[in-house]
Order: sequence, then C-alpha cells, then structure tokens
Amino acid sequence: MIENKIKMLRKAAKVSTVQDSEEIWCVIAGNEEMVNNVTYAAIMDKERVKVLCREHVRTKESFVTKKFDFIMLYGDINKIRDLSLVCKENGGAYLKIAPYYVKNEPNLLLTVGPENGIKKFVGDCEKSMVKLSFLIEDQTTGFIETDVYITNKMPAIVRNTIDPLFKMADVALSTVLISAEEEYIPKIKEIARKNRIFAIEFNKILKED
Repeated sequence: MIENKIKMLRKAAKVSTVQDSEEIWCVIAGNEEMVNNVTYAAIMDKERVKVLCREHVRTKESFVTKKFDFIMLYGDINKIRDLSLVCKENGGAYLKIAPYYVKNEPNLLLTVGPENGIKKFVGDCEKSMVKLSFLIEDQTTGFIETDVYITNKMPAIVRNTIDPLFKMADVALSTVLISAEEEYIPKIKEIARKNRIFAIEFNKILKED
C-alpha cells in the first residue's frame, strides 16, 4: 500500500516537471469531518485527482490531546482549486504546491501542526542556527478536535459538562512548505519531533530509486 503511494508520487513528479503542466500537488489539513468531505469529493472524481496519502495525527500538550487530519492530493489544477474551496469553506488550511517548487527548491519539507507548535519550531530552528526558507503557508480558521484527558478522573456529571467545551476549542492549525540545505535536514526533523509537529521530506519521497 505504502509502496504504491510512493510509486504514484514518483510518477506525478515526472509528469509535473513538464513546462506548462496543469497538474499540481495540494495538501489540505483540518478537522476529520472536513478532510472526509474533501476525500469523498476526490474519490468521486478520481480520473482528475488522486489521493496520495492521508494521515490522522494526535499530539499531546500538557493535559490536552489535539487531533487533526491532513491529505495530500495530486491532479488537475481546476479540480484541486474546487477541493481547496471546499477546504476553506469548512475552515481548513491548504497549500497548492506547483511543479516549480519541486524543480527549483532544494530539499522540500512539509510541516503540519498547531500554530503554537509551528512558531516554537521556527524559534528553535533559529536558535540552533538552522537555515531554512519559508515558501508558502496557510492556517485553519475552523475547529480541530481536542480532548482534555485530566477530565477522565472527574465525576461523570462534571466531565460531561467540561468535555464538550474543550472538544470545540478553537485551535489554529498551520501548514508550511519549507526548503533547506541537505546538511540541516536531520536537525530540522529532530526539532519538529520535539515540538510535536508532523514533518514530511517531500523530495525524498519523490526521488527515483
């Protein structure tokens, strides 16, 4: 399954390096319901767009568990635009990644995580003298799901009152495409893990065997 996705990504890379290509990548992030809607719309038009991967991410911070989904698509630029509108109408974040970035920017990395985690990640990279370039970014405007696991020890009547308030917490989610010199990649990934944000080496997935 994973190998098939990698092969699909490599095939997409070959196609999209052609000048005037009308096919692009897109990453969409947000709450599970929104990503479900985008996934359904993509599957219904699978001749024009392909779902390359989907991840469900859980991060713990203090007593709060934050949950979000993101999906990577590749296909017709007009269909990608339609799906990005579905994303925005439902409060999600999206990045449209044109072939230009894959062809001209070194060592692309995609980072997804709560806004405060992304900000700390950037600050920690700066402190560690890690040189990177921010290419494109976007943020959610809607809700992602959160759980406060300290409430598990509370009486049921109290927990039932408090839990819904936290589940609807307005947590901003940021999606950022960055590039960096190869020597900095291991440190960037280490800093990303420490800040509980998801990081994908975009170029590594796309390169040939």
